[in-house]
Amino acid sequence: MENTLHWNENHPLGELAEALAACDDPHMIEDFLSGLFTAAEVREMGKRWALVRLLDDGMSQRTIASNLNLSLCKITRGSKELKKEESPFRKMIELYKARA
Repeated sequence: MENTLHWNENHPLGELAEALAACDDPHMIEDFLSGLFTAAEVREMGKRWALVRLLDDGMSQRTIASNLNLSLCKITRGSKELKKEESPFRKMIELYKARA
């Protein structure tokens, strides 16, 4: 058996992204992420997804900051990412909306 290092410093999420993309079971992905990350990291990821969705829904940054207890810096970053041409944030939201 070949001992291959599954780590690429230049593209650290590549293999993980491929593994997640291969799974079509949201519950399995949630269980996996809950095991991979600490409870605090999971909450933070959830908040970041929520902030992007709320921005997409048109909620103000200050309201999001208050509701999710997040800094305006994080929300501004999400807003900038959503506005980028060919935004991966926008693409993921559209994929989610199409599936929901």
